[in-house]
Amino acid sequence: MPPVFRFAPSPNGFLHLGHACSALLNFDRARETGGRLLLRIEDIDATRCRPEFETAIYDDLAWLEIAWETPVRRQSEHLGDYRAALEKLAALGLVYPAFESRAEIARLVAAREADGPWPRDPDGAPLYPGDANSLSAGQRKRLMESGAPYALRLDMAAACRRVAGLTWHELGEGPGGEHGIVPARPESWGDVILARKETPTSYHLSVVVDDALQGVTEVVRGQDLFHATAVHRLLQALLGLPAPAYWHHVLIRDEAGHKLSKSSHSTGLRELRAAGASPASIRRLVGLG
Repeated sequence: MPPVFRFAPSPNGFLHLGHACSALLNFDRARETGGRLLLRIEDIDATRCRPEFETAIYDDLAWLEIAWETPVRRQSEHLGDYRAALEKLAALGLVYPAFESRAEIARLVAAREADGPWPRDPDGAPLYPGDANSLSAGQRKRLMESGAPYALRLDMAAACRRVAGLTWHELGEGPGGEHGIVPARPESWGDVILARKETPTSYHLSVVVDDALQGVTEVVRGQDLFHATAVHRLLQALLGLPAPAYWHHVLIRDEAGHKLSKSSHSTGLRELRAAGASPASIRRLVGLG
């Protein structure tokens, strides 16, 4: 079977050079290996994703001379797949609702840090500090029936007790030079969010479900997602899903050394195209010339 790659942008802004780098690397890897390239639109965030950004993704990729298979998978059309995965985790006793708002979580963290530094995940965000996992089933039911907002979190300690010795195959390079067989440490992320009351899935959950359903065999993406792979490997193991190989590439950064964002107009593909850039010059700008 030929290898399967995917480029999976979110239509919450226009593409920039960082996206171009990932898309071109996936396209090149597919051509070099005789594989397939899929395009997936990760549009689960209904408040930020917009049709004009999705249209612009197709336009920019076509201008870069990237070809992909159709039909394109749009996450908003497959919420049932993520719901089924969430229900499977819940049946294992690994999911619980947490009712604290972001402001309440910030106050809890501040209170914890009165006694010393509170642990943070690899991205620098504080681990969930609440105690919602200790609520009784009756308390949870009453809160949910009252209409209170909530997030469905993974009981990380219980999940890690079910699987041990997780690793992944790194074909690229991690931020610290990691390559080959890399140990996965999902516990460093704490009780991650799997869904919210108003959003039936999260990035972590949907990405592993999509990769499995689409038969993706190699995930090519930026180093900013290197450590998140530990969470993805844990969910794959819990759900009985296959694990692709991973290729994390160096990020394209701005002149100040910051990771590019969709508000970085100086590196936006639309702006560069308007200034006379060509697909070949974009390749050179991202180091693929």
